[in-house]
Amino acid sequence: MKDKYTAVWVSHSSITDFLKCPRAYFLHNIYKSPKTGHKITIVSPPLALGQTVHEIIESLSNLPVEKRFEEPLIAKFDKAWKKVSGITGGFSDKEIEYKYKKRGEEMLSYLGQNPGPLKNLAVKIKMDLPYYYLSEQDNIILCGKIDWLEYLPESDSVHIIDFKTGRGEEDPQSFQLLIYYLLASNCQTYPVVKASYWYLDQKSVPKEQIIPKHEEAEEKILKLGKQIKLARQLNIFKCKKGDGCSFCRPYEQIIRGEGIMVGVDDMRRDIYVLEKKLEETNSIIH
Repeated sequence: MKDKYTAVWVSHSSITDFLKCPRAYFLHNIYKSPKTGHKITIVSPPLALGQTVHEIIESLSNLPVEKRFEEPLIAKFDKAWKKVSGITGGFSDKEIEYKYKKRGEEMLSYLGQNPGPLKNLAVKIKMDLPYYYLSEQDNIILCGKIDWLEYLPESDSVHIIDFKTGRGEEDPQSFQLLIYYLLASNCQTYPVVKASYWYLDQKSVPKEQIIPKHEEAEEKILKLGKQIKLARQLNIFKCKKGDGCSFCRPYEQIIRGEGIMVGVDDMRRDIYVLEKKLEETNSIIH
């Protein structure tokens, strides 16, 4: 039965959580703190960097083409960074924070000098959180935000662009492109004829991907949506390793009171950092 208030909402992030560890899915997407009534999430330096860079890029899509680069991107980034500076972004010391902030500045500096599709017309979906019914019969909704939709006037169509701020490339088995393709196909009127990942840390150009077939994409994502719905109905969310894994263990630590709450995000989730995570950060920066 169609009812968005009782529907199971699925997204790229929630599906990824479920596939990695059903217990992690439960703790990140269903569990609510008995103290605040909010869901919980964990911030880390890579996430803080990614969120801030994406925030700057998203702000460009709200501006007319001729005004997008009037204000230097680095200036915008410096203002936005204040929201994640220090422990709020999971940074254990100023040196680590400096290295991450420097990476963000380099990405945006490159983007400002090589805007590519960003200097072209863009399509904005008129929803704060784009969504559509993946299955009315099963009452499953697919939702998510697409980084950028470039308008292609020669074919009256759109090009999906997903910005990547990490050092690695997207797993070829990832469902992200399938989900963004379905959202773009169902939440706006222009046909999708192109899709790309743009690896900003590599200072490259957008790398075009193969466009999925609509029916196959919908079939794959709906199958996963039904698995998540069944797990929710049966209330069965077991860790794949049985005694805790790297995906669910951090959330278990927070529930045991081992995390530090540093704020509340735009989705009204309590934001936590873990002291152990802060220490481990030292070994992954280079």
